[in-house]
Amino acid sequence: MTKKIQSALISVFYKEGLETIVKQLHQLGVQLYSTGGTQKFIEQLEIPVTPVEKLTGYPSILGGRVKTLHPVIFGGILGRRDNETDIKEMAEYNIPELDLVIVDLYPFEETLKTTNNEQAIIEKIDIGGVSLIRAAGKNFKDVLITASPAQYADLEKVITEQRGETTIETRKAFAAKAFEVCAQYDLAISNYFNPSAPIETLNQGPEKTLRYGENPHQKAVFYGDLSKTFTQLHGKEISYNNLVDIDAAIQLIAEFSDTSFAIIKHTNTCGVASRDTVEAAWKAALAGDPESAFGGVLVCNGPINKETAQLINDIFFEALIAPSFDGEALEILTTKKNRILLQYHANADRPSRMFKSILGGTLAQDIDQGNYSSWESHGTRAASETEKQDLAFANIVCKHLKSNAISLVKNRQLVGKGCGQTSRIDSLRQAIDKARQFNFDLEGAVLASDAFFPFDDCVKMAHQAGITAFIQPGGSIRDKDSLEYCKQNELAMAITGLRHFKH
Repeated sequence: MTKKIQSALISVFYKEGLETIVKQLHQLGVQLYSTGGTQKFIEQLEIPVTPVEKLTGYPSILGGRVKTLHPVIFGGILGRRDNETDIKEMAEYNIPELDLVIVDLYPFEETLKTTNNEQAIIEKIDIGGVSLIRAAGKNFKDVLITASPAQYADLEKVITEQRGETTIETRKAFAAKAFEVCAQYDLAISNYFNPSAPIETLNQGPEKTLRYGENPHQKAVFYGDLSKTFTQLHGKEISYNNLVDIDAAIQLIAEFSDTSFAIIKHTNTCGVASRDTVEAAWKAALAGDPESAFGGVLVCNGPINKETAQLINDIFFEALIAPSFDGEALEILTTKKNRILLQYHANADRPSRMFKSILGGTLAQDIDQGNYSSWESHGTRAASETEKQDLAFANIVCKHLKSNAISLVKNRQLVGKGCGQTSRIDSLRQAIDKARQFNFDLEGAVLASDAFFPFDDCVKMAHQAGITAFIQPGGSIRDKDSLEYCKQNELAMAITGLRHFKH
């Protein structure tokens, strides 16, 4: 089932990376056929190429909408080389065999990002390209299909290392990738026409095999394009667990407009603070829990300079994410070869949906966006301006902790947190203990809870520890108990109406 490439149809939108392939095919004596801009590109390389129009007898018509949609072209692709009837008909109608098809598709998704003009968008719905891909993929027994520049490197290996000889396994593997390209393309078009009921899919973007999954015995793959979110400047290959924590870190830091620094461990925030400078924010974030910071993922929303890098360099961490690094900072931080340094693209698109595989199916939901939907005191003492700042800060932090979650904040610094506990009072105990472990004074601190207080025990315990203000979504049938305690003891409580469970 080995076949040698003797003819190729090439019709692409993007020409990058094509020159080398065209020259290599020419060196092998491959007959080239092409259309429009691709034909001109090949001619400029001074390589012989036959216009498709010479085969079809028709020019490109309807403003370029119809170029390759013709029986001669599709017969050359779909003709079965081991079928006597097909061979006879191809000879009768002068249909040449096409052994290789190289196409890409009009940039539909890219166009969506740059314009709302419906006509411009519609014109980027590819017809001929998709048809060519499907035809060549269907006839993989005889034809090799390359449907994306992402496949060019593999195609070059076929041309140079195998001298244009292809196996059935190679052709089938290329076809599989080609149908995946079509599926993603059609999905984007379908979702454009059905914005109120988009089709969800987990497989969004190229596939990257990871070293292993959550544990070494688990295989793992990432689907997507990480380069859209960040550029890796230094360090080892990013692992499954790294990616999970990096995602948690980026989600958290995107919530802050003031200069902030955070430390993430197993997706939970173990330190976070907002300050006037990145250096000061780092010091305050680390002070929140210097013990848990070991081996964490660090993230900030300001540039890393030399002074901050010198401080960070003193601890072991997995990854550091920032919008930029100055040259001296990079010199310091790259002294450890495995450290992952990521330059985060602040303008990167944030997903609006999230997914979880369960019970042989998939859960899909909107991303938890926002801090609070209301701010009602219900007769409790009004919070001071400082308390309001800290309450809003604490609620954001709490939103990014695993439920049941409690965050204690003072002067825009996380000073204690409890998360992942099966009861809210246990999370509070954990938060108070953590604050005391690192000698934080909780007098005047505030507390955020990701869900309502089922009883007034949390309010009482927190008050005894020095907490003076609370923020929680409310919704308990016993909200009045907690509110009444706050009234009696001159404590502030904000009811937000927005729960932030995270599992």
